[in-house]
Amino acid sequence: MARFFNAITNGLTPCKRVSLLILLALLSGSCSHTLERQTCVALAKDVSYCLAPIPADSQVRSVTQRVTIEVDDSSHELLTQLELDSGQLTLVGLAPLGQALFTILFDGVSLNSQQNMLLGDEFKAEYLLALIQLIYWPQADVNAHLQGARLTSPECDAPRCRTIYATVNDTKDNRRKSIIKISFDKIEPWQAEVELAIPQAKFELKITPI
Repeated sequence: MARFFNAITNGLTPCKRVSLLILLALLSGSCSHTLERQTCVALAKDVSYCLAPIPADSQVRSVTQRVTIEVDDSSHELLTQLELDSGQLTLVGLAPLGQALFTILFDGVSLNSQQNMLLGDEFKAEYLLALIQLIYWPQADVNAHLQGARLTSPECDAPRCRTIYATVNDTKDNRRKSIIKISFDKIEPWQAEVELAIPQAKFELKITPI
């Protein structure tokens, strides 16, 4: 995974952060290239997720978030700006020192990814977009686009939780062996700090609203 660094916008107001994200996305065009990406990603052995359409009743959202990713012993952090309406989702990732890492445009069918060439072609920002859908999209929509797994919303110690388990052996014991675990510190997902874990991959994702 491409290396991320700590975001450097702590001294900015939320409005200025949004403006900076959009400006940097525009300025980065000279050192970026556009890629047409696949809309399906692998989550585990025999389990994959294809991006679901944008819900027709989606509220207009403009959300700035700090994203922390831990893989094995490595930790990475970036700032994201997500713009969502019923017709399109735009996700911008920002690294320090004034570099836009990527800009994703998803209209519910096709996906275009413009990313800094320093990330290389192996970096797949659509994986982050898939995880965002697993966190925020309606449960029925996610399940309709999961292959080999099922998303549930079990009771847990947190205000709200989601889990994904493989359906190859759809037993009560297997359901406890979650492929992905998601917890929210508030009932309203978009206002909550979110923690997502994929234990088998030693992968943890933390999203903090700003």
